[in-house]
Amino acid sequence: MKTAIIGAGAAGCFAAANIPRPAGHEVVVFEKTGKALQKVKASGGGRCNVTHHCFDISELVDRYPRGRQLLKRTLHVFGPQQTINWFEQRGVKLKVEDDGRMFPITDNSQTIIDCIWQEMMKQGVDVRYHKSVQKIIPAGENGLLKIIFADTSEFLADNIIIATGGFPKAEQYKWIEELGHTIETPAPSLFTFNMPGNPVTELMGVSVPNATVKIAGTKFTQSGPLLITHWGMSGPAILKTSAFAARELAACNYQFKVLVNWLADETEEGLRNTLSQLRSEQGKQQVTNKNPFGLPRRLWEYLTTRCGISETIRWGELSSAAQNKLVASLLRDMYQVSGKTTFKEEFVTCGGVRTSEVDAQTMQSRKVPGLYFAGEILDVDGITGGYNFQHAWSSSFVAAQAVSAIATSQ
Repeated sequence: MKTAIIGAGAAGCFAAANIPRPAGHEVVVFEKTGKALQKVKASGGGRCNVTHHCFDISELVDRYPRGRQLLKRTLHVFGPQQTINWFEQRGVKLKVEDDGRMFPITDNSQTIIDCIWQEMMKQGVDVRYHKSVQKIIPAGENGLLKIIFADTSEFLADNIIIATGGFPKAEQYKWIEELGHTIETPAPSLFTFNMPGNPVTELMGVSVPNATVKIAGTKFTQSGPLLITHWGMSGPAILKTSAFAARELAACNYQFKVLVNWLADETEEGLRNTLSQLRSEQGKQQVTNKNPFGLPRRLWEYLTTRCGISETIRWGELSSAAQNKLVASLLRDMYQVSGKTTFKEEFVTCGGVRTSEVDAQTMQSRKVPGLYFAGEILDVDGITGGYNFQHAWSSSFVAAQAVSAIATSQ
C-alpha cells in the first residue's frame, strides 16, 4: 500500500509522523519547495505557537471564524490536551503564557520541527522535494490515484492526503476543483488596518488593554487589546475582527470605516453618569489632566484636543456640546481604513475546500475515495493564538488514523 502526502508543512509532516508503518506500507511526502516545515520555523517570532491552553471544545471552536462543524469532531479526537501529550511523550515540554498561547519551553521553533521530523524518520517516511503537483486523476478499477507532477513524473498511490496549506489565488486550487470539489473563494485573514495620513498614527506605540472594534454598518465586532501603529491599528481586537470579517472586507477592497469603543463595554448611559459625577465632584480638576478612565495619557490628550477641549477647561466648565463630542469619541470613535498589512509572519487564508465535502470523522473526500485533506487547504481558519496550528495537528492526525486503519486491515 502506498500513501502520498502532498505538502511538507505542519499538517503534512504531522500526518506522516502519525502513520505507523505496517509491513508493505510506503509513505511518501511530496514538497514543491526545497525545505520542510518552513511556516513552523517562522511562526511565533521563531518560537512556534504550538496550540492554545483552551480545553473546552465548545469554547475553542468559537475562535475559528470558519469550519466549526468540522472542528467539533476533529478537536474532540485530537485537541490541545492531546497535542500537549503528543509532544511531551516525545520529550518536548510546552509552557503556557498569560494569554493562553503555548510554546515549547525552549522558546525555539526548531524544537518542534526536530520532534516531528524525528518521528517521521522513525516511521521510515520518504520526503521528496521540488515536486509540484499538476493534476490528480483516478487510475484504473483498483481505486488507485495517479499524481502527475509539473516535471511530468508520476506517482501511483492508494491514498493521498492533500496538506498544501492555503493558496491566496482561486486558480491555484484548479487541480482540486478538477477532482469535483467546490472551492470557497480565498481571501486573506488576520491582518492589521491601514489608516494612511490619519493623525491617530502619531500615537504609534500606544496600546489600550481592552477596546471594542466594530466594522461600521455590519455585525462584526470584537474586543481585546488594541495597538496604534505608524500605519494604523493592530492588536488582538483588530486581528480578530479582520478574521471574522475577512470575506466582507475583501469584497469592499479594504475600504471601510471602523468604530472604536476605547472603553470596551462601557455604555452611553454609564459614561454620561460618570461624566455627571465628575462635573459635580471634581469640577475644579482640568479635563486633560484628570483622566478617569485609565486610558494612556497620550490617547486621552489626543481625544480631548480633538473634541475642542483646551488644556485650561475644567470638568465643571465642560459645555454640553463638548461633553457630547467626548462621549462620541470614547464610545464611537470612527476611522477610515484604506488597505491592510499582513500581521507579522501570519500568512493565514480563509477559503479552500468546502468542509461539507469532507467526512470530519476521517478527513476523507466525499467526492473521491482515497483522497484526504488536512490543514489550511480546507475552508477552516482561526484567529491568532495557536489555533491554526491546532487545526493542522487535529485534521492531520484524524487523516493519519484513517489511512493507518486501512493499511492495518489489508
